[in-house]
Amino acid sequence: MPLGPDSTERIARARGDLRMGVPVVVGGLVIAAAETLTPERLAALRGLGDAVLAITARRAATLKARPYDGDIARLRLPADVGPGWVQAVADPADDLQNPLLGPFVSLRDGDAAPHRAAIGLAKSARLLPAVLAVGIADPAGLASAQGLTLVTLAEAAAALVDETHLAEVVSARVPLAVSSSTRLHVFRPADGSEEHYAVEIGTPARGAPVLARLHSACFTGDLLGSLKCDCGAQLNAALAQMGAEGAGVLLYLNQEGRGIGLANKMRAYSLQDQGFDTVEANHRLGFEDDERDFRLGAAILREMGFSAVRLMTNNPAKIEMMRANGIDVVGRVPLKVGHTAENARYLATKAEKSGHLL
Repeated sequence: MPLGPDSTERIARARGDLRMGVPVVVGGLVIAAAETLTPERLAALRGLGDAVLAITARRAATLKARPYDGDIARLRLPADVGPGWVQAVADPADDLQNPLLGPFVSLRDGDAAPHRAAIGLAKSARLLPAVLAVGIADPAGLASAQGLTLVTLAEAAAALVDETHLAEVVSARVPLAVSSSTRLHVFRPADGSEEHYAVEIGTPARGAPVLARLHSACFTGDLLGSLKCDCGAQLNAALAQMGAEGAGVLLYLNQEGRGIGLANKMRAYSLQDQGFDTVEANHRLGFEDDERDFRLGAAILREMGFSAVRLMTNNPAKIEMMRANGIDVVGRVPLKVGHTAENARYLATKAEKSGHLL
């Protein structure tokens, strides 16, 4: 049996490399994340050929750059710019102070699929969705000579759409204030990304609809008691109701900030302080309204033996996603708690732009 990494493991390695600033070879491109780009690596990449900065169409709209590729834009890198310019294009923190980064030259010709896959890798690494890319004639040769991780375009593209397999690692009894009969299940994904958890209260029957909540991790709300969101209040209320009924399952999914990660969530918070709402901030960063993958929740429920739920949520999209992934949602249980003066605009935006029933 070979000892080297398979395609899933190479993707995981590529994510780690991008986070540390190490370039990765994807298809016929050598890429580096804009966020972690250094002057030395920028110079080395320029030495390989013409460099292109790939960004999402969301970010391109903010910059008034033309996204000829539909969902992404490929911008020609000016000859006289350094990493600071690249990072300013990727990060909107100073857009209002420095609004004239262009004019940008967007590429029309050539295959954008490798650039699209590269942006997907950056997103999955919880980095800003912007990558510097240079086309190369001998990808395998460069990867071997420089010790770079090599993934094929097919592998990178598949990683963006394939459902990650989750395996339960361990479960143990963890008595809680709401119920002394509680077990915590830990699930580990095969792709090396974050672990996810299931809090099982009581012994819910597998053949009947279970009271369930899909709760996305919120460090600021769940742990710090932040008043900018209603997450902590929802977490506590859901557990309390499950404890009162004597049974339930709360899935704690590590998809902070609607799937963009804590660092990018804090970037979005900074933009909100500049006057943008939640959705606008995500778009300026280059993300969609919601980057979460709720297939993970459906997979955990199936792994635990559940096929039907009474779902605690204010988000109709969660119901649709559960049903699309084989989980029967027999009813919605509202969870209207945690309204504060500080999160009034946030909740209004969720209702207006994301369809939440608040």
